[in-house]
Amino acid sequence: MDRALDPAFTQRRQRTRILFGVLLLAGIVLATWFLNRALRPSVAASDIVVSAVRRGDVANTINASGVVIPVHEEVVASPVVSRVARVHAKPGQQVKAGELLLELDDRDIRLALDALREQLAQQENRIVSLKLELAQKHKQLLAGIELLELDLLSSRALNERNQKLRQSGLVSGENLLAGELAVKRAEIQLRQQRELIADSRSTTATSIAAATLQKDILQKQIAQQERMLAQARVSAPFAGMLTSLVQDEGASVAAGQLLARVSEMNNYRVEATLSDFHARALSPGQAVRVEQNGETLEGRVHTILPEIQNGTVKLLVDLKEPHHPLLRNKMRVDVNIVTANKSGTLVLDSGAAFNGSGRQDAFVVADGVARRTTLQLGSSDGKLVEVVSGARAGERFIVSDTKAFANLDTIRITN
Repeated sequence: MDRALDPAFTQRRQRTRILFGVLLLAGIVLATWFLNRALRPSVAASDIVVSAVRRGDVANTINASGVVIPVHEEVVASPVVSRVARVHAKPGQQVKAGELLLELDDRDIRLALDALREQLAQQENRIVSLKLELAQKHKQLLAGIELLELDLLSSRALNERNQKLRQSGLVSGENLLAGELAVKRAEIQLRQQRELIADSRSTTATSIAAATLQKDILQKQIAQQERMLAQARVSAPFAGMLTSLVQDEGASVAAGQLLARVSEMNNYRVEATLSDFHARALSPGQAVRVEQNGETLEGRVHTILPEIQNGTVKLLVDLKEPHHPLLRNKMRVDVNIVTANKSGTLVLDSGAAFNGSGRQDAFVVADGVARRTTLQLGSSDGKLVEVVSGARAGERFIVSDTKAFANLDTIRITN
C-alpha cells in the first residue's frame, strides 16, 4: 500500500528543479552572449583612425610629383671638336664667377687663328697697293690731260689764224679743214682722258671695296676664333654650385657637347609632372602647396610647358620662399595644385577609406559599433575631404583603410 510523500520533501524537490532551470537558462544566455562576441566581427580602436565631421575650409587640389630645380642654371658646351687637356675642379664644389674649371686642347684653334691673321695682313696689303696704284695712275692721267689741254689750245689758236688768213685767200680750204679737225681730235682725246680717270677710279674703288669686304669677313672669323680660344678655357659663368663636369683628362669631346653645368645656390623652384588629363584645369597663377617631410611651402604656377610627353604635362612653380633651407637640388616633393577653395563646408580628415570624389561607402562610429553608410564626397586637398551629403556635424567616421570590412555592414570596436 502506497504512502503519500512528505509535503516538505516535495517542496524541496520542486525548488531544486526551478533553481536548476534558472541556472541552465542563465548558462545558455551567457554562452550565447560569449559566442556572439567571439564570432561577431570586431576591430581594436587602436587599429583604426576615426575623424569627426565638422565645419571647415577645404581646397580642391590636383596632386602631382615634383622635383626641386635651380631658378638659374647655365651649361657650358664645347665650342669645337677637341679633347680635355686639364681639369681644375670637381662636381659638387662651390665655384666663383670666372673660376677656371677645365682647359681644352686649343692647338688647332691657334693654328686656324694664325692662318686667318696672315690672310688679313694680305688683304690689308692689297688694299694699300690698290690705293697706291690708283694714285699713280691718277697722276699719269692728269699729266696726259695737261698735255692734251696744251695741244687743244695750240690747235685752236692755229685754227683761228687759218680762218683769218682764209678770208685773205692766203690759206687753202684743205688747210683750214685740217686745222678744224685737229681741234676736234684734241677735244675728243681730252674728253676720253678725263673719262679714263673716272673709269680708273671706279674700277679701283670696286677692287678696294671687295678687298675691304674680304677683310671684314676675315676680321669676323678672327673674332670668332678668338672667342673659341677663350672658350677653350672653361670657366664658371657665375658663382654657384658645379653640378656637372667632364672629368677625364684626354677624353675627346664633340662640338656642342656639355662640358659643365653651374647652378645658382639657395634659389629654387619646382618642376611638377602630372597627367595630361588635368591639363584643362591648369592655369598660370594658381596657388600651389609643396610638401616634403611634413613641411609645406606655398607657391604659384609660373609656366605650363606646352609640350605633352608620354601622357604627362609639366609646369614650373615659383615658391614664396625660394631660399628655404629645406630645399635641395633634385629633391623630390609632393605638389598639390589648388584649383578651387570652399569655406564653411562639412569636412572630414582625408584617409585611405576614401578614394576621390562621388558616392562612397563609409563606416559611421557610434556606441562602440561601426555601421556602413553612404557619403557623397566632393573637393579634397589631401588633408581634408568635403562631405557633400550623408553625414551631419559631430558624427564620427573611420577614415583609415576599411578594405578588410568591405563585405560587412557592422563592425564591433573593442578597446
